[in-house]
Amino acid sequence: MTVRIQCDTLLLTLLRQERLDTVAGAFAYNMGRDLLKGGLANRRRTRVEINDAEGNTRILYLKRYGPERFGQAARRWFEHGRRTSPGGVEFDNINAARSAGIATMEAMACGEELAMVGAKRSFLLATEVPGDALERCFDDFLNRNADSPHAVTSVTGKLAGLVAALHRAGYVHRDLYASHVFMDESSGRAELYLIDLARMFRPRRRTFRWRVKDIAQLKYSMPARWVDEHWDGFLKVYFAGAPANEPVEAWTQAIDRKVAWMRARHDRKLLAQANTEQGAGQ
Repeated sequence: MTVRIQCDTLLLTLLRQERLDTVAGAFAYNMGRDLLKGGLANRRRTRVEINDAEGNTRILYLKRYGPERFGQAARRWFEHGRRTSPGGVEFDNINAARSAGIATMEAMACGEELAMVGAKRSFLLATEVPGDALERCFDDFLNRNADSPHAVTSVTGKLAGLVAALHRAGYVHRDLYASHVFMDESSGRAELYLIDLARMFRPRRRTFRWRVKDIAQLKYSMPARWVDEHWDGFLKVYFAGAPANEPVEAWTQAIDRKVAWMRARHDRKLLAQANTEQGAGQ
C-alpha cells in the first residue's frame, strides 16, 4: 500500500481522525454525501465536509476506485509508462495541471493498493473548486451579459487560454465538455477552473487527433448561440501562440467533422431509445 499526502498540518490531523489517510480507512468511510451519476461502474464519488476545532469546514471530494479489469490496467500502464492506479493518476494529473498554470482543484491525498499489473483499489482526496459548471450556468451568464459583449469576449478568451495552456504543456483532457469547466464570479469577474482530470494524459503520438477531440467536445457541449457568435474568437485566442505554419484551416475542418460525428451519434442514441420505448409500449 502506498499513500501520498500533501496538505497542511491541521488538515492532516483531521484526515487522520476520519481515517482518510489510509486506503482501508477511505473505503470504510461512510459519512459525506455520495454524488450519483450513471456509468461510474467501480467508482464512487463522495462530498466530504470536515469540521475543525474552530468550527471551520473543509470541503473535499473523495473518489474511490475498486478492482479493475486487466485491459483497463494495461491501457493505463501503456499511456503513463508505469504501474499505477486511477487515484494515483489523477493525483499526478492535478499537480501537473497546476504546474502548467491551469486553475483546478488541489490534490490533498491519494492511496493505492497495487496488483501485478494495475490496482486492487485506490482513492483520491481533492478540494472543490468555486462556482458552477458552464453546462449549468453559462446560458444565464449570456443572458445577463446580452448588452455587455466584452464580458462574454473576456470569458471566451480565458476559456481558449485554459485549453491552449493544457495542450501546449503536452496534455489532453479527453473529457473536455462544458460540464468539466467551472466558472466563478464571486470576485466580481469570471474565473475558470478545469475539473475531472482522471483521463488527462500526455499522448506520445497522434497529438493532432487528441487535441481536436478535446476542442470538439467543448464546441459540441457549449450553447449554440455562443458558438455562433464567439467560436471564431475562441479559435483566434487558442491559436495565438501557435507556430506560424500551423494549418488552422485543417484544424477547424477536423473539429467540425468530429462535432458532426458526435451529433450523429447522439441522434442515433435518441432514435434507438425511442424505438425501445415504443416497442415496450406495444
